[in-house]
Amino acid sequence: MSLYAIGDLHLHFQAELKNRAQLKDRAWKNHEKKFKKNCEKLLSDSDTLVLVGDHSWGRNLSECEEDFAYIMNLPGRKILLRGNHDMFWDAKKTAALNEKFKGKLAFLQGNYYSWNDYALVGTKGFTFEGPFYLNGRGQIMGWDIKNAEHAEKIVNRELVRLRQSFEAARADGYQKFIMFLHYPPTNILEDSSGFTKMAEEYGAEYVIYAHSHGQSRFHDSIIGEKNGIQYRLVSGDYLMWEPLLIKT
Repeated sequence: MSLYAIGDLHLHFQAELKNRAQLKDRAWKNHEKKFKKNCEKLLSDSDTLVLVGDHSWGRNLSECEEDFAYIMNLPGRKILLRGNHDMFWDAKKTAALNEKFKGKLAFLQGNYYSWNDYALVGTKGFTFEGPFYLNGRGQIMGWDIKNAEHAEKIVNRELVRLRQSFEAARADGYQKFIMFLHYPPTNILEDSSGFTKMAEEYGAEYVIYAHSHGQSRFHDSIIGEKNGIQYRLVSGDYLMWEPLLIKT
């Protein structure tokens, strides 16, 4: 009963691929076939696979049917977290998604799921990604204030949703947590954030996140141990489409 995670599948069996640059990146060539092969090699039906956002380019459920069929045919229990490109997923209608796909897929947003004696908690999250204004030395002199203020509002909303997830699990007696975000827990300017502080507050053992694509973005946030928490980036191209084993 092992726990695995990966993010950013960006499936597009029906919907048009919006990021055409992916077609030129070797890491994305036939990535669906590579990922399926790796899952079948690594996972059994008793394992759990958490998919950490950006599942499909489909704009609605009808445009995601083939993508969901692909995911459902993977081995193990599949838990999906909401990503910034998951247009099919209205956060207020997560319960409806769970009812529609009951026994096939589980959707993590404002709720939690059990894995052994751990609670799997999470939300999409958010980080302000710029623009940052640099001087000639590459030092940050300021940023887009209007967009930064908007980002702060989104961050606060996501922190409320994350706390709901933690509190739902705690109310049911859970004391051990693994936390999932789609966005990184910090941006490139931050040593800590509301998300890292909440992980520390509840004593999460792991923070698993995705969203960061390409060599230039793989180190935008925390990787490794910090303040007793293990941070793991699980973007698909970073892992070369092999789900990361979190715990056994």
